[in-house]
Amino acid sequence: MLLYHYLLSFVALLLPPLVSGQDALGLADGFLNFTSADLKIALVKDSQTLFSLKPARENTAFDFMPSDVMSERAANGNYHLGDIYFRARVAGSSAWTTGDSSISRKRLAALSVSGNTLAAANLGPTLPSGSLLNITRRWVLNNQKLQLLFDVANSQTQSVEVGALGAPLEFNNIFTGRTAADTNNLCSLFDPYIGQDAGFVQVTPLLGTLPPLVVTPVGKSPLEGWRFLPEDTGTVLGYQGQTFEGLYEWSFHTLAYAQNEWANSSPWNTPTSFTLAPGQTRTYGLQFNLAPSIRDVESTLQAAGRPVAVGIPGYVVPTDSPAKLFLSHPSTVSNIAVSPAGALTWTTNTDPASSAWIGYTITSHNFGRARLIITFADGTVQTVHYFITNPAVQQVSNLGDFLTNEQWFDNSSDPFHRSPSVISYDRQINAPVRDDPRAWIPGLSDEAGAGSWLTAVMKQFVQPSAAEVTKLESFVAQTLWGSVQNANGTVKKSVYFYQPGSVNYVYPSSIDWGNWWSWNMAASYATDRAYDYVHVANAYWSMYRVARNYPALVKTHTWQWYLNQAVLTISSAFRGGVGNANDGLMGETVFRYILDDLIREGLTANASLVQSKMQARHAIWAAERFPFGSEMAWDSTGQEGVYAWSVFFNDTTTALNVLNSILAYQPTVAHWGYNGNARRYWDNIYGGKLMRIERQIHHYGSGLNALPLLSSFERNTSDTYLLRVGFGGISGPLTNIDQGGFASASFHSFEDTLEWDGYSGDYGPNFVGLSVGTGMYLVNMSVFGWQAFGGVITSTSPVVRVTVTDAVRRKVFIAPLGQALSLDAGAFQTVVFNPTTRTVAVTILPAPSGVANAAAAPQGRLLVTQTATVSGVKLLTPSTTLTKDAGAYAVPFSGGQATVTLQA
Repeated sequence: MLLYHYLLSFVALLLPPLVSGQDALGLADGFLNFTSADLKIALVKDSQTLFSLKPARENTAFDFMPSDVMSERAANGNYHLGDIYFRARVAGSSAWTTGDSSISRKRLAALSVSGNTLAAANLGPTLPSGSLLNITRRWVLNNQKLQLLFDVANSQTQSVEVGALGAPLEFNNIFTGRTAADTNNLCSLFDPYIGQDAGFVQVTPLLGTLPPLVVTPVGKSPLEGWRFLPEDTGTVLGYQGQTFEGLYEWSFHTLAYAQNEWANSSPWNTPTSFTLAPGQTRTYGLQFNLAPSIRDVESTLQAAGRPVAVGIPGYVVPTDSPAKLFLSHPSTVSNIAVSPAGALTWTTNTDPASSAWIGYTITSHNFGRARLIITFADGTVQTVHYFITNPAVQQVSNLGDFLTNEQWFDNSSDPFHRSPSVISYDRQINAPVRDDPRAWIPGLSDEAGAGSWLTAVMKQFVQPSAAEVTKLESFVAQTLWGSVQNANGTVKKSVYFYQPGSVNYVYPSSIDWGNWWSWNMAASYATDRAYDYVHVANAYWSMYRVARNYPALVKTHTWQWYLNQAVLTISSAFRGGVGNANDGLMGETVFRYILDDLIREGLTANASLVQSKMQARHAIWAAERFPFGSEMAWDSTGQEGVYAWSVFFNDTTTALNVLNSILAYQPTVAHWGYNGNARRYWDNIYGGKLMRIERQIHHYGSGLNALPLLSSFERNTSDTYLLRVGFGGISGPLTNIDQGGFASASFHSFEDTLEWDGYSGDYGPNFVGLSVGTGMYLVNMSVFGWQAFGGVITSTSPVVRVTVTDAVRRKVFIAPLGQALSLDAGAFQTVVFNPTTRTVAVTILPAPSGVANAAAAPQGRLLVTQTATVSGVKLLTPSTTLTKDAGAYAVPFSGGQATVTLQA
């Protein structure tokens, strides 16, 4: 994501003062004001659309609605809460007629109201004539909960089929023209659980500490689809831009979309329509519930009588690692089905400690998307969305193989000095991306150019392969050092450029080279972007870890050389004059590992250098309330680095601010795409093949923002919400890898697409998160008992036995002890924990089982660390034979494995 040159990045600074436009809403005529038990409500009097919605008990200026810029959104074509969109046809006909209350607004005549109805109006004046449906909208208080109801009536003499029906949702996700403080204090983000009758929308204030809004269905009003709402992108607020992602529709029915715009995709849920008999009325509605906190969303749903699903470890299910699903609803489960047929199987389990929950063990079989369709006895239907992968270690193995073969670029005559390397790839045509108007993509730098080689090198830290290491040593020696990186340690933004005549190269004439991003040589060779340095330093660190722990695999450089190169790169990034050096940088958690390794190796001068550079940055962050800056007006990239160094320097205040910020944009829902998925929506413009502003699924925010969440859980093991969200995020990058090993930058969430982007793009930082954050977490949950995130529990009495199945096999965390065990070399196979004696026995293998080309470690190298405040540990067996090297126990293998036992 390289955006400091982009005018859009500075839209908040460049825009003129906001000027009121057309007032089709009737703002000038005033408002209708109401209160519920927990909300302050204001409707526009003329349109009866929602103008303001504030938490009643919060003494702040915060508003879920963009009331402060509503005058800039008052024109025809701007969607608001209270609008309706539909497509209908006379039953038996083929053509759909459309009704859209936003297109040509008219003042509505208020209907008389009584009882719990706050306001009501017939929408006929603001809908096209001949629209087949007669719709009355009502705002009501039901048990002091605000509800928006649509009475949809067939006034025809023939049956009418409703093929699309949806309620546009408007909340204040508009960052345009705001300072960082205003954005964080005033704005929200919202994400769906597209779960049919169990569906909901979570609207979370960016501050992370204000109560979120939870929108739930009233009656039979399923969240069947999630449609992006097109609006004019040329308005002053910058709709569908970096500072205003746009709005979405809660779609009750979607068949008409599926027959048209969505015809080439596979929707999240089965598209439906509903046929109204002459004179029949059906009511659809939404209820607005205020949750006490982000962690209380699920309990708020339960209080509202809605079904709740909790997946452990989430909804990404490798075929060798069954998952758990827990359901809570007042009605019993009457049926479960799966689509596609046979993709998942399930059995009940006895894990829940409360009768309010029923537990299932879910086993996966077929690669790709799958959903469970759960029908309750009261007719409520819930869908839970899964993604099935190969065994996690096989996913990683396939990835490394694809990167170092299909994506391996070896052309000694390349004038841009990109050879040898792992180059960007286009999966849709199965070819390397040698040319693209965005110079960095074929130019090996910035996220979308460095992403592939960064992934390939980090894969060696996770799962080294002799053949892959050999190739990547040549890449580092010949291309990374000397082409991407200069001799003084500075890093180019791209080695590819568009400058005809300067090189002997034929640029494709089919490409439009007229945009600013077709950099010339000088622009490409600039070394003023701090983000680029992180990828280079991370690559050196990964090769250091390989050379240090698998010495037989490396031939070109020593481990000392790789570690020194990492230090040189960090020093160069923070020498002064490098843009964004004082922002949190994607993947810089690895800098913490580099510093730790320098200390472990006794390299005190270099350790002091790195620590001093980081301490200077942290001093800046500690003085700011919102130190999450980046190239963009708002971003989810700075949090990871700020958190890592705030923890290191014992700044609990800043660390907590970061954590709350992440929780505001990274939810947990029963959907593989949104569970643990950090908010990203613009990077396909700069790294994707399909260049579009849209909510990205498992772009690199998932893996990177999971790191602070998991780290925080390790320090506060009672907060399993952090573990659930964090593990969802750290598992997300597995889904980007297809069956052949290609990794896409992200999944397109718009329901007209719903597929992985064709470009490898900026997947690399996502894999960095997976690499350093993945582990097996053993926890005893108050409601669900013993659970293993990243493992399979085979017994719980008298000891807890776990088979480790995560993607990395290098870390286990025993939550009751606050104890982390990690490996520099080798792979965990099993963990046995005795809660009574507080002993832990781990079995270590030279390489993860089931991966043919994984290099075998010459010995296990075990680190023992504690992150929570508990008593110390001691080594029990083997008691006298283990020596320490750079802080790690050297564990010899015997008979192809080793067992180590420790006691708290």
